[in-house]
Amino acid sequence: MTEQEIKDLVTRQRKYFQTGATLPVSVRVDALKRLYGVISGCEKEIHTALKRDLGKSGFESYMCETGLVLEEISYMLKHIHRFAREKNVRTPLAQFHSRSFKKPSPYGVTLIMSPWNYPFMLTLSPLVDALAAGNTAVVKPSAYSPHTSDVILQILSQCFDPEYVAVVTGGRAENTCLLREHFDYIFFTGSQSVGKEVMRNAAEHLTPVTLELGGKSPCIVDKSADIKLAARRIVFGKYLNCGQTCVAPDYIYCHRSVKDKLIKEVQKQIQKQYGKQPLRNPNYGKIINEKHFNRLLGLIDKNKTVHGGDSDRHALRIEPTVLDNVTFADAVMQEEIFGPIMPILIFDSMDEVIHNINAMPHPLALYLFTSDKAAAKKVTSRCGFGGGCINDTIIHLATTEMGFGGFGESGMGSYHGKVGFDTFSHYKSIVDKKTWIDLPMRYQPYRKLHEKMIRFFLK
Repeated sequence: MTEQEIKDLVTRQRKYFQTGATLPVSVRVDALKRLYGVISGCEKEIHTALKRDLGKSGFESYMCETGLVLEEISYMLKHIHRFAREKNVRTPLAQFHSRSFKKPSPYGVTLIMSPWNYPFMLTLSPLVDALAAGNTAVVKPSAYSPHTSDVILQILSQCFDPEYVAVVTGGRAENTCLLREHFDYIFFTGSQSVGKEVMRNAAEHLTPVTLELGGKSPCIVDKSADIKLAARRIVFGKYLNCGQTCVAPDYIYCHRSVKDKLIKEVQKQIQKQYGKQPLRNPNYGKIINEKHFNRLLGLIDKNKTVHGGDSDRHALRIEPTVLDNVTFADAVMQEEIFGPIMPILIFDSMDEVIHNINAMPHPLALYLFTSDKAAAKKVTSRCGFGGGCINDTIIHLATTEMGFGGFGESGMGSYHGKVGFDTFSHYKSIVDKKTWIDLPMRYQPYRKLHEKMIRFFLK
């Protein structure tokens, strides 16, 4: 799509939004029901595309992508009438007689830019929230997952006219053109470097943004943890989608006294979950492209590899890999891994853990395996992170009852469920003042009696 075509598309969406066509809740409900029906009917095509782009199995595609989108739509359909209502709030006595209320209103024309690692879910979930709140949307999926982008284009073209919801495919040139346009809200999921560029462009129009980024999410294993269960859940979270998950445990921070036991259990779980030959497992995914494949191979130190490390360049697959005796100075600890490589570091005290984590950029997620409630309270209170789990990984993002988002370097803003509706809504604060009474105390000329009344009301 050319720069002029993108400009014309945004103009058409703005004109459409200004007609008020997206405001009635009934229209939003119809849009979400239509989207639900088309997604359900295209499940096979969606899963085939995800298999081609990322090697995902049908089970994993439904569990982590299609199913989560359908759940988000169902949740919105159940609650949208309540979310969209005006909310009365208390009116101060000084404003007698008035009604004060907050009115949720859509921002207008929104831009949703999504990544390649969960290309369907991370495109459609924020779109569901944007539509529920009454916005129009321009959707820009990643060029790195072209088959899923094609299916998204097919689905959304079938559901909506482009002045309501439009898909722009392509790469960096299209991204650049989109970011030059004036949107009313931008929702971006991706890397920190591109997130900075999004925010820089948004500042030109003072456009509010949500940035869902990433970072090196720690997974702390305390000496009191159930090691067998921890290993099982860590292996699931780390190697899901071949490690290409923004909230995957990036590294394991393990108490010195249980490290060897944890490594043995992790090795057992890798074999149990992925088989003796993971590179031949049809349900094990692949690295998105050769560029990232080569980057990941460069992070594997053969001298510190205690499990895995082999790869298949033709299939773009890397075995679930475990690195031992890793320090914060190693290459694998200098960037977000975003692949099936698990470095294990050791600690001696929880104060040491808290100090070192807080000395690094704020991660998107933090995981803690412990049976010590005091330790859990201490870590979750004193460490800065977006969200996380105690005695599990990943699952905190799979609930519509809590917002999901980053903090500091891992992003800003959040979404899912009610929080997602709020993200794409501006709450207007309105006072409806009645006309049958008009207290004179605020008007000039000011009098002593008026001052006493003001002081009485505003204490």
